[in-house]
Amino acid sequence: MASLNRGSATLAFSEITGATGSKTLLSLPAKSVLLFVNANIDTAFDWVFTLEVKTPDPVTLLTVPDTTVVGIADKEFDKNSYVQSLTAAADITAEWSGLSGLWAFGGNLNTARWGLAGAGTQTAGLCMGGNGPSDVTEEYNGAAWAVGGALNTARWALAGCGTQDAGLCMGGNGPSAVTEEYDGVAWAFGGNLNTARQYLAGAGTQTAGLCMGGTGPLTDTEGYDGVAWAVGGALNTARWGLAGAGTQTAGLCMGGDSGGVSAVTEEYDGVAWVAGGDLNTARRQLAGAGTQDAGLCMGGDGGIAFSAVTEKYDGAAWAVGGNLNTARTVLAGAGTQTAGLCMGGDDGASSVVTEVYTSLLTVGLMMVRYAYITLS
Repeated sequence: MASLNRGSATLAFSEITGATGSKTLLSLPAKSVLLFVNANIDTAFDWVFTLEVKTPDPVTLLTVPDTTVVGIADKEFDKNSYVQSLTAAADITAEWSGLSGLWAFGGNLNTARWGLAGAGTQTAGLCMGGNGPSDVTEEYNGAAWAVGGALNTARWALAGCGTQDAGLCMGGNGPSAVTEEYDGVAWAFGGNLNTARQYLAGAGTQTAGLCMGGTGPLTDTEGYDGVAWAVGGALNTARWGLAGAGTQTAGLCMGGDSGGVSAVTEEYDGVAWVAGGDLNTARRQLAGAGTQDAGLCMGGDGGIAFSAVTEKYDGAAWAVGGNLNTARTVLAGAGTQTAGLCMGGDDGASSVVTEVYTSLLTVGLMMVRYAYITLS
């Protein structure tokens, strides 16, 4: 901290960084009047930033509420009208929090489509199928998509899971019971689903897959062992257009349509589903990624309007993350909560858009300035 004294007047500043934190800016002597507090945010990121400067009284001296800073350095928020007279010495503390998570555009799909399925990671992604119906498969390297081996059965409204070189997809329009396995080059048929369905969700791996829900709506869950599907525990809420994440023994599903757009989340232990924390924004035809205790979901629709909403799950509750740059529905997702991937969808037309998600640990630099007078 640096300061300039003019008799009994003090002008000072303090630097703070990071997405969240708390810091004592200064200790005011007794009989002081805080004249002003303002803040400069130096960041190239798009995010939501909240700053509070408090005295122990407590009185909130400065609040920068839910202000989106879009690529603007040195955005200044002045609250010079705040004056607080203190009769005793007091610490002035800043508390700040940013919206941890940003979507950025990645390389476009070669084939625009909605109703596709996703798998893999942010730097080794996989997507397959889509409207048409399409048999197209594409592989992502973190920068660009390349065409992979075509599905044996073209379809849309299917689900996917696994990795780029050990992928799995199941179900689809028809409805379909078809399952296919990918080895990084070509697709081969696997064991059929016991219940043919479309607009289902998937999770897990090629040799330990999981699927749930579907048009009906259905409560059906099935687990895959690399050869055949076996019936698992039923969902508590029948839904279609839901999203999935996690593994066969620690699964997660969220959203969907159960006769109306749903906010329901359920967690699976390999045997039964139990209710989790509801989404903040009910939606269907959204995409999912991550794990049961670090889930991510994005996009979808509320029945009419396309959604850009992203939410993050901690195993108990959902918190809002950074919005997609392009609102869309019937998209596909992959990756993790801190390194997510989404592709395709319907944004008014079949989309080629790919976006990558980063959970921000530190964001820019903020300079907090303040001045006070100590009374005699």
